[in-house]
Amino acid sequence: MIFDKKNLSNEQLLDLYKRILKPRLIEEKMLILIRQGKVSKWFSGVGQEAIACGVTAVLDQDEYILPMHRNLGVFTGRNIPLHRLFSQWQGKANGFTKGRDRSFHFGTQEYKIIGMISHLGPQMGVADGIALANKLKKNGKITAVFTGEGATSEGDFHEALNIASVWELPVMFVIENNGYGLSTPTNEQYRCENLADRGVGYGMESHIIDGNNILEVFNKLSELKVSMIENPRPILLEFKTFRMRGHEEASGTKYVPQELMDMWAIKDPVENYRNYLKEQKVLTDDLDEAIRTEIKNEIDENWAMVQAESDIEATYEGEMNDVYRPYDFEEFKPEDEVENIRFIDAISNSLRESMQRHENLVIMGQDIAEYGGAFKITDGFVAEFGKERVKNTPICESAVVSAGMGLSINGHKAIVEMQFADFVSTGFNPIVNLLAKSHYRWLENADVVVRMPCGGGTQAGPFHSQTNEAWFTKTPGLKVVYPAFPFDAKGLLNTAINDPNPVMFFEHKQLYRSVYQDVPKNYYTIPFGKAAVLKEGTDVTIIAFGAAVHWALDTLKNNPEISADLLDLRTLQPLDTESIYASVKKTGKVIILQEDTLFGGIASDISAMIMENCFEYLDGPVKRVASLDSPIPFTKALEDQFLSKSRFEEALKELMAY
Repeated sequence: MIFDKKNLSNEQLLDLYKRILKPRLIEEKMLILIRQGKVSKWFSGVGQEAIACGVTAVLDQDEYILPMHRNLGVFTGRNIPLHRLFSQWQGKANGFTKGRDRSFHFGTQEYKIIGMISHLGPQMGVADGIALANKLKKNGKITAVFTGEGATSEGDFHEALNIASVWELPVMFVIENNGYGLSTPTNEQYRCENLADRGVGYGMESHIIDGNNILEVFNKLSELKVSMIENPRPILLEFKTFRMRGHEEASGTKYVPQELMDMWAIKDPVENYRNYLKEQKVLTDDLDEAIRTEIKNEIDENWAMVQAESDIEATYEGEMNDVYRPYDFEEFKPEDEVENIRFIDAISNSLRESMQRHENLVIMGQDIAEYGGAFKITDGFVAEFGKERVKNTPICESAVVSAGMGLSINGHKAIVEMQFADFVSTGFNPIVNLLAKSHYRWLENADVVVRMPCGGGTQAGPFHSQTNEAWFTKTPGLKVVYPAFPFDAKGLLNTAINDPNPVMFFEHKQLYRSVYQDVPKNYYTIPFGKAAVLKEGTDVTIIAFGAAVHWALDTLKNNPEISADLLDLRTLQPLDTESIYASVKKTGKVIILQEDTLFGGIASDISAMIMENCFEYLDGPVKRVASLDSPIPFTKALEDQFLSKSRFEEALKELMAY
């Protein structure tokens, strides 16, 4: 191994040694504690320390780093107190996740570190969002994100590289190529000779670096960082290295040929650098011993502090209070001056007014810039707000949602438009595992609204007509909004954008241009969790949302003898159970109408809650009316048969006759 100190001072050389030695000594301590049964899980980075330590040494303290399991050197390099790291690993309250997640599954704004989730890939898109926010701020900051060679096969990796390249984002994409994804060797993972070769396919500069040589890592990245500040762009970095222990301690290394282990043992990044410093007369045995003793004492003292901490006590209140970030609803009241507009106009007005009100708000989606979006909702926005804030995206929903999370992390608000709600399936993972869980895991909010043009009635077939709200009402941490009228659409979307929690905002396509209403011209908000009582009666409670509200109104218009309470839920999470129960207790009968298919839909949960809380008030069975349990078809006759609209009147009359 050839070291080249270039113009680094002895002080800098020693600083790099301390940086690379500290995680190694911590690991040695952890491995002893594992054998003693005092630590349950450990992901070793022995043999790879030079990469994490080198990257962290190059970046400023206020530049974000997104590490993975084996990047302990990132955390120690940012000088996180060891007792807090140890508390995190032991599931103590003084850690970063209150015992809710383990090891390195956490982030900390204080130290500008954003940890991974087990799905690996989404953090690449998060880095894009963080870098986009830096670019909007024009602050010259660089973002570094880590991945292993295994995760480079994930779609999120390729989506994130493509976005970063197209948007010219200053991101260092760090690949730690250690030869194995758990036990699967690289020759069973990809066929290109070097992963750095993939950069050319994205028009991206790439480099191959010896990941075991701390000076090569530090010097090359220092040079690249200066270049990236002068010429903002992403760079793909492949670090050749090796993991000297198992994927995690329980897996061992029996799958690795011994000759390979022996070859890489000779390339140990800590020992080789230590020997080099001694050759250069920068490090003496006495100084080395003093450095090691100081670090070991720090480790032992901080470990003792953690052992004195009490274990976490579980409380229902403590757990439930952190699922969502607290949000004090700010009421802006509608004024008297109105205009008669369509549903689609109300959405557009809300977006425009919110873009004016929130200078840190960015809208992203396919074809939303000059073209104005598939439904022309953002038509004219580029002229008013510029392409920096109204961004066309490549067709890559997963990385765009993750980028929304990155924008939120770095002080922005994000709106992600799905061209159709059906397409959200390709962005499902970051929504339910990243946006939804981040506040619960480490108290980081996801200030992201995902707009969802949805629903049938337009003969658009199985891939453009779904109403898939039930995919998300099941997921703690998400808020789900589904208005039926222009007035509600504008006020609720304003609230969704103000709310720091992730919101899935459903917009029924058939309502876009068919429903008109007098809507206040001013900016106003409507609180979540408050159903609208559209009609009051005594015979039956009808519960609906979205287009189904209009179907119920048409049915009641054709059956004036039915005296009904009609509740438009408007928001599905949070759900207005108070209004539901009050109405059911008054009428004694209830029918729930939804456009979604029956099994697993929200009507089922509402029905169960009514049975559990209002059983003694019921004069008949709770009735659910939903679309057929089949995919939604294309031809009109088949779609008409599929939709619950065609069966509602008959079901309502059956309940009235019960």
